[in-house]
Amino acid sequence: MMNNILSGITIKELKGKYPFVTDYFDDNKLDIHGYEDMTFEKYLNHFTEEEVEEWAIDIERLAKNLVEYIDQMIEFLGIKEDKRIESLTILAGRDKSGIREGFEKITINRSEIISIVGPTGSGKSRLLADIEWAAHGDTPTERTILINGEIPDKKWRFSSNNRLVAQLSQNMNFVMDLTVYEFLELHAQSRMVEKQKEIIKKIIESANELAGEKFKLDTPITSLSGGQSRALMIADTAILSSSPIVLIDEIENAGIDRKKALNLLINSNKIVLMATHDPTLALIADRRIVIKNGGIVKVMETSKEEKEVLVELEKVDRIIQNMRNDLREGLTIDSLLI
Repeated sequence: MMNNILSGITIKELKGKYPFVTDYFDDNKLDIHGYEDMTFEKYLNHFTEEEVEEWAIDIERLAKNLVEYIDQMIEFLGIKEDKRIESLTILAGRDKSGIREGFEKITINRSEIISIVGPTGSGKSRLLADIEWAAHGDTPTERTILINGEIPDKKWRFSSNNRLVAQLSQNMNFVMDLTVYEFLELHAQSRMVEKQKEIIKKIIESANELAGEKFKLDTPITSLSGGQSRALMIADTAILSSSPIVLIDEIENAGIDRKKALNLLINSNKIVLMATHDPTLALIADRRIVIKNGGIVKVMETSKEEKEVLVELEKVDRIIQNMRNDLREGLTIDSLLI
């Protein structure tokens, strides 16, 4: 990377690829105006000996620091292009009693939904945590997580900017004093996406399809309800986030259209795992992981018969959703139609 940045591309190309380098030039009082067609190496070498001495220019330090600055910003912003994540594999560990889990390995592919079910306190959130941190036999469960069938790079585990996983927890609370637009704009800028306004518009439209109460781009994010916050983050994750794996903890408590949320994520080619107590969500999944006493006891395919049950559950769910909307609008509920 060192040679390419310093002598392989022009300053103009460097700015196009890494717009943040402008801050590096400004901070180091480097006037690059008129030198954009030079490489950074040639630019540094254009200074005369008198200029180097008079302005105390440390050419070697400036070259080295530029490369380090770009590396750090790439890591911080999460813009480095990595090998496409196609699958996630969970290798068996042990339950709270130290008994081996009831499977050898589970492999989950892109655009697949896996539900995680079990009693409260059984270890559903622990499984999500193992995946988030790409466990390598060093968590209480002793599970191992593989990415594309291999032990993942340490950067997935120890980077402060975990780009492998996007986690949507039960409680979504914002503390920044920003509008929805400003929040999405910052994320879009950090991802260096093109057509940011179009992306932001798409996210807010998708979020409002999920949320019970619609909100606007000028709405302060601190004033969003729990359901609105979850809707915003699901839409943001599906459309803008590069994280290939999405972990969801009890989406049924979010006050959003759950089926639309899952379809949005699946259409974005994400690997989706959701811990849930909701039978409708459990059966929407392709497979479900059953957890007891901290360990995975079985992995079940959703059967044809269960899919037929799901059709009936969704009818009931629509009735409840319609009743919920009627109550919100101040209407009365006079009958139950099934």
